[in-house]
Amino acid sequence: MTQSARLYVCFAGGRTGAWQVERISALMGPALPAVHRVAVRDAQTLPVSAGYAWLLQGVTSYERYVQRRERSALDECQPALGRPEATCAALIPIRKAAAWWELTQDERRTIFEERSHHITTGLQYLPAIARRLYHGRDLGEPFDFLTWFEFAPSSAGLFQELVGKLRETEEWAYVEREIDIRLVRKE
Repeated sequence: MTQSARLYVCFAGGRTGAWQVERISALMGPALPAVHRVAVRDAQTLPVSAGYAWLLQGVTSYERYVQRRERSALDECQPALGRPEATCAALIPIRKAAAWWELTQDERRTIFEERSHHITTGLQYLPAIARRLYHGRDLGEPFDFLTWFEFAPSSAGLFQELVGKLRETEEWAYVEREIDIRLVRKE
């Protein structure tokens, strides 16, 4: 991904935004303050003085653990974000332990896919669930990753199944903070 193709995003929790919060659950580590709404904006255009309880920023980046055949499979069935029927969403900020970052790139890839089957598992839920990963670690943010998912209400069970499978993997042993924010689009 080129520098110009990067997408900077800010998830702003407060009283305004197109996404109404159904629940915020701290699965590991401290919680985020409770809010009623989440606005999703380009991080470079969000007014800082808007009075949000929290701001989580990230940027798209190159896909660190994906091989060419996996990229092709994802491209074939990955739906776009913003589909009209996808009125449910989940924002799951994650921070991994220092032990994860001390591993080499190939060691992380082995855990991520060869043993935890993260990509293979995710492919089983496309195109019902659209997703995008934002990186916050290099921006100095409190979370390494901001994972954003969108799906139709009829796919809510599938989404729960997907995250349940991922949370049972070896990869998740390296997660030290995880917040699960469930949302419904209410414009």
